[in-house]
Amino acid sequence: MALLEVEMSLYEAILARRSVRSYKTQPLEKGIISSLLEAAIRAPTAMHGEPWGFVIIEDKQLLRSLSDQAKPMLLRMMHHHQQAFKLFELPGNQNFNIFYNAGTLILICGDTKIYSSEADCWLAAENLILAACAMELGSCIIGCALPILNLAETKIKLGIPQDFTVVAPIVIGYPDDTPMPTSRKHPRILSSIPIGEVNYSH
Repeated sequence: MALLEVEMSLYEAILARRSVRSYKTQPLEKGIISSLLEAAIRAPTAMHGEPWGFVIIEDKQLLRSLSDQAKPMLLRMMHHHQQAFKLFELPGNQNFNIFYNAGTLILICGDTKIYSSEADCWLAAENLILAACAMELGSCIIGCALPILNLAETKIKLGIPQDFTVVAPIVIGYPDDTPMPTSRKHPRILSSIPIGEVNYSH
């Protein structure tokens, strides 16, 4: 397939990526989703299992419905894990949309019968969001949507087979703002072993 041209190097995309929580109403241009999925499936996969399957949701009414169903579950979770939701608006707000009004939600689902399925799906997710960044798109992983998305009745509605589970829900769209860079701690190096330091005779 023809790949979209980008002006950003891989390392630039890694440094530039942000979680975007405000999106324009403009739909994605034709071919973008195919390019994102092509990037996703180039991720490493244990024993070439390729356990991923994808669900593409662009129906805003369905996204709003899923958000409204998810909010009561989030409120119950917040009661026990308040710190986990410090970055989110209060789900009790009637207008709050857990998908941030993005027009596209991509679900990366894993085949539970395949070894290392979840890890492989997260690697595919990283490929996808870096490719989105290089295309000047915004993305955000909506982990708080997993409880509603993995309900049996929701999976039936979305056409997800019983032996698949939703691993990474990712919204994609054109950013309506420019998130500020966030700081990161320096790499925590637990050990650094120079060549020749280990004695293998014992």
